[in-house]
Amino acid sequence: MALKRFYRVCAVESTDGGHAVTLDGRSIKTPGKAALTLPSKSLADVVAEEWDSQGDEIDADSMPMMQLASTAVDRVVPRRDTVIDDIAAYGRTDLLCYRAEHPAALVERQGTIWQPLLDWAALRYDAPLLVTGGVIPVDQPANSMAAVRSAVAESDDFALSGLYSLTVACGSVVLALAVRENEIDPEAAVAASQLDETWQAEQWGSDPEAEARLDRLRTDIHAAARFLALLRA
Repeated sequence: MALKRFYRVCAVESTDGGHAVTLDGRSIKTPGKAALTLPSKSLADVVAEEWDSQGDEIDADSMPMMQLASTAVDRVVPRRDTVIDDIAAYGRTDLLCYRAEHPAALVERQGTIWQPLLDWAALRYDAPLLVTGGVIPVDQPANSMAAVRSAVAESDDFALSGLYSLTVACGSVVLALAVRENEIDPEAAVAASQLDETWQAEQWGSDPEAEARLDRLRTDIHAAARFLALLRA
């Protein structure tokens, strides 16, 4: 059952710990009923805009910044170490490490787009990852995996929420970290994460289901990237 809009005025108020969004003077809470104190005014302003833009009924799916912020409070804070482990684990099977063996044009495209990102991660975090052909898992160096985990752990609880969303959408912790560090922009992350699918569509044509999936992933990647940018603003 949809929740009816129950407020008229949305505002942002400064608090000792950051910024709160208020609805008719009352601070909003997360779905878990926790107080939502936002670390940057830029993020708080956008969350307030999301609430203010609601019509007669509240559509939670139209408020991605609110969702990511709530996830930080309700899900990341109570289990921070587990979330870090979950994100870092993508390094063991990172999309960028698993290459096609043919055709040559696809192999070349993967190398051109993916390898510079792996080289960047190796230099930035001292985390070289092994590349393999096909889909058989390859054991990544323990030191590299530890370095990836350390890189992920640099994020605070709110940034971890955005980083987790990016990692899942991209299928790659390297792509997620590259977006976090402004090494690539969100659309470049979309293109890199969907390289194989784009190649297949070029060869055989696309279909509505695949296009809808791409739209969802693009929306998720851009939202998470915006969330991280607002935290820094």
